[in-house]
Amino acid sequence: MPGLFASSLETFRPSLGIGGERPSELKTRRLQRRQQQVRQGGRMATDRLFWAILPPPEIAERIADQASRLRVAHGLTGKPLRAEHFHVTLFHVGDGDAMPVDRLADALAERAAAVTMPTFRVAFDRAMSFRNGAFVLRGDDSVIGVEILHQRLTDALDGLPLPARRFTPHLTLLRDSRIVPEQAIEPLEWTVREMVLVHSLLGRTTHRHLVRLSLASSCL
Repeated sequence: MPGLFASSLETFRPSLGIGGERPSELKTRRLQRRQQQVRQGGRMATDRLFWAILPPPEIAERIADQASRLRVAHGLTGKPLRAEHFHVTLFHVGDGDAMPVDRLADALAERAAAVTMPTFRVAFDRAMSFRNGAFVLRGDDSVIGVEILHQRLTDALDGLPLPARRFTPHLTLLRDSRIVPEQAIEPLEWTVREMVLVHSLLGRTTHRHLVRLSLASSCL
C-alpha cells in the first residue's frame, strides 16, 4: 500500500519489524523511542495499529488470573494488562501522530480479506521474560497456526509472497525490569476464529477494534 502510506508520511511511522519484537535491552528501547520523537519534531506517537488474535473473554480472565499468580510468585512490580487488552500480535502496522486511522483501516481490511485460513487451536504453555522487559506467554508446536496466519497476512498486506521472517508468537502479560526464566504453566488454549485490526490510543490504555475478519469454519 505504498500510495496510501506515502501520503501520510507526516503522521505515519511504519514498523521496522514484523510481528513479535526481537528481545533487546530496556535502555535500547528507550533510546529508540527518543530517536523517534526527535525525528517527529519531538511529538509523541498517539496511535498504534496492529492486527491481532484475541482470547475469548473467559480465557482472558484465566490469563489475568495466571498473570496475577506469576507476578506474586516472581516478585514482579509491573502492572498487568487489563484482561480485555490481552492479544497476540500478528502484524504491527505502525505508530504515528494523528494517524488517518479510518482510511488506513479500510485499505488494510481490503488487503487482509484476501487471506484464506481455517480456524485453529492455539495454546500457550510457558511463561518467560524477554530481554526488553516483556513478561509473556509462549508456546512451541501449539502456536504453529499463529505462525501460518502471520505469514499469510504478511503476504497479503505486502501484496506479494515474501520469504518467512522472524516471528515469535507471544502474549504479553506485563512489563518488568526483572528477568524471569522460562517455566512451564498450565496450558491456556482456545480456538482462533477471527483476526482483529486494533487501534491502540497510546497513553490512554484504550483499544478500539476497527475490523474483524472471520476465518473459515473448518478447523486446522
